[in-house]
Amino acid sequence: MTRKSDAAGRSTIRDVATRAGVSASTVSRVLGGVYPVSSATRTRVMRAVRELDYVADARAKAVAGVGTPTLAFVLEDITGPSFALMAHGVEREATRLGHLCLVCSTEGDVRHELEFVEMMRAQRAAAVILVGGVADTAEYRERTRRMADSLASAGSRLVLCGRPTLGPGAPVSVIEYDNEGGAYALVAHVLAQGHRRVLFLGGKPDHTTAQGRERGYLAAHRARGLEPDPALVLHGDFTRDAGHRLMREALKEGLEFTAVVAATDMVAAGALTALHEAGLNVPEDVSLAGYDDIPFARDLHPALTTVHVPYEELGRLAVRTALGRTTEAGADHLLLGTHVVVRDSVTATGFQVGPGRPVSG
Repeated sequence: MTRKSDAAGRSTIRDVATRAGVSASTVSRVLGGVYPVSSATRTRVMRAVRELDYVADARAKAVAGVGTPTLAFVLEDITGPSFALMAHGVEREATRLGHLCLVCSTEGDVRHELEFVEMMRAQRAAAVILVGGVADTAEYRERTRRMADSLASAGSRLVLCGRPTLGPGAPVSVIEYDNEGGAYALVAHVLAQGHRRVLFLGGKPDHTTAQGRERGYLAAHRARGLEPDPALVLHGDFTRDAGHRLMREALKEGLEFTAVVAATDMVAAGALTALHEAGLNVPEDVSLAGYDDIPFARDLHPALTTVHVPYEELGRLAVRTALGRTTEAGADHLLLGTHVVVRDSVTATGFQVGPGRPVSG
């Protein structure tokens, strides 16, 4: 006869197996994630897990890797240089503290993110670290609050790194960097060189990281009594190809500008290529700045003026916060600083791209 629950009143793996119509060993394989299982079987098992609010015993070998404490790092795109830096910080700190680090790349799929978080809850992971900006909607907040509550009920912790807070009372830790302030300081530096028409190559309008950088761009202008031309604010994403496309579009449309501020170094790299293709030199013809200070920024020609974000430290701090190893006051909500790195790609204005300047391409 199948037991309904263990001594503590919790559902057991046999309860899940009965509900899903499979064997207990099949449930273990699904939750362990290391054996091939059909998608239909996995769907039935995970539905039963949710319906029974089942949390696996962390000592089970198939689920918890023989008791090795686990941290999970969840990001949208592991190929992004800034994300890779943060992942490196998480992995090194987790290893130093004796934890196994699992990395999940969701490619923007919310369902994949939810499934992975639920799997980490079943494995009793010490913490789940969610990284990167999002669309800050009511649906996002509700979904993330459910994740936080679910992990907390299993003795785990949700850490938001570079993501919006959920408001008071949510069982989360938040690690941020001064995103808007970095953009403000960068644009202020560009304006201090005499530039007054600064083209901004931004990200998606509903993306919180992109929004912060655009706010910094606008605030730096307004602090000097300037109102930037709305036509100089273009939106794309944070990739090299977006920077290349937006720069080509700006040149084709004959927009007048003397400097370009890109929302990321990758966007700046694409813009730099488009400028070179059009016969324009940086910084002699157009000044150019990026954001992130990823390693290759110093190897561009010219070396890129940008904003340094301490991505590796963000990753290390996220781990220490999740495991209660921080000594900072208010460690459940921490803000790291950013600063401008001045290199060779921004100089004093003396030239303006626009209808009077023929460009090739």
